[in-house]
Amino acid sequence: MDDRRKPYPKRERPSPGRDSRPPRRDSPEEEPEQSCLEGRNAVTEALRAGRTLNKLFVASGDTDAGLRRIVAQARDAGAVIVEVDRRKLDGMSATGAHQGVMALAAVKDYCTVRDILDRARDAGEAPLIIVCDEVSDGHNLGAIIRTGECAGAHGVIIPKRRSASLTAVVSKTSAGAVEYMPVARVPNLAAAIRELKDAGVWVYGTAANAEKSVFDADLTGPMALVIGSEGEGMRRLVAENCDFTLSIPMRGHISSLNASASAAIVLYEAVRQRNLK
Repeated sequence: MDDRRKPYPKRERPSPGRDSRPPRRDSPEEEPEQSCLEGRNAVTEALRAGRTLNKLFVASGDTDAGLRRIVAQARDAGAVIVEVDRRKLDGMSATGAHQGVMALAAVKDYCTVRDILDRARDAGEAPLIIVCDEVSDGHNLGAIIRTGECAGAHGVIIPKRRSASLTAVVSKTSAGAVEYMPVARVPNLAAAIRELKDAGVWVYGTAANAEKSVFDADLTGPMALVIGSEGEGMRRLVAENCDFTLSIPMRGHISSLNASASAAIVLYEAVRQRNLK
């Protein structure tokens, strides 16, 4: 281990027993009965993950092999196939990049914080969790989910209010990663962070004036990474609930990175350290 880095003390987990876990929270608010998926990656990964597609819209006249394969898979899965004019798809699209295919799918369920912790436990791994504090841009949230899935994170936590949710834009930007990444949507982010801490997870926030560089911190233990909003960063109450804050060295004239880039740097530094452990 780098001599500059001193490992943080191990956070004690609750002793086993009937009351060792926090109570399960109420289920998230009800979502619409269907959600829209756009683009070939999003639809392909939904099919691969076993998501129920109710209806598949494909652009008339598009007959390339990739699209034919998606249509065949959707038909085998029981989806209704509807050929439509490409201009109609353009009008239906929220992303402007449907690639000739869109689907109406059963809504992906949100999970709970406990579900994410259980996923790490079942894998025999130290939790690696992303907490998004009012990340309102769907492209940023989608990119964070994509990076988290590639880095082996166990889940993402978002607040119910003032945050992007699992929209078509998020699904498209995640390149289908949203199908594999558990996402918990919670009414109170500070309370969710306390739940993580009670379960033995260290909570790290990103801040320009942080006490330690991400490259000098020990990220090998159970950790949750808090990513602040695009404009304001972490809210005061959320920041106060973090155990440590981390900075990313800036060598140029611009003093900050966007939310998804910051998340990628810290997550892959954690991956690097864990691979060396």
